[in-house]
Amino acid sequence: MSVPAQAKISIGVVVERRRAKSPWIDFTWTPVTALAGAPSVSPWTVLSESAGVTTFYGGAADIALYRTETGNYRDNLASGMPRLWVGLHPAGGEPPYEIFAVTADPSEGEGWTEATSNLVDVVPMPEPVRVAIEAFIAEHHVERPFHKRERNRADPEALARRSPTERERE
Repeated sequence: MSVPAQAKISIGVVVERRRAKSPWIDFTWTPVTALAGAPSVSPWTVLSESAGVTTFYGGAADIALYRTETGNYRDNLASGMPRLWVGLHPAGGEPPYEIFAVTADPSEGEGWTEATSNLVDVVPMPEPVRVAIEAFIAEHHVERPFHKRERNRADPEALARRSPTERERE
């Protein structure tokens, strides 16, 4: 069961394709920027081409914001260089990748790197997106105190060695 987002911010993603200097692959793909709002352009429209580098409008995505993650959003904004994590996964056709998600939560973005076939990279956060996230934090953030859990004490008898005769009785 997934929890519905409390807010969504629409953005557009620009992706760059570079000719690779590798005998194993022809191109490298990298998200390079996020646009505030989703422009009315078809996904994978070529924006520019020059010397082995092609820039595409990769498509639109929504940044989902959740009340429980406001601490992570706040830490991202406080870093001095707020970022968005853009995730691309193999499409199995042409173009070879599609945008699967964009997030402002550093922990979520890091979690996407677990799948080795995904391409995950950070892009600068556009100013209107930063302002919207700041407003979301101001409205929904609740400071949660850290509670260290107390461990149960070990039972020294449970850890003791038992003789072979005691094991046979069990």
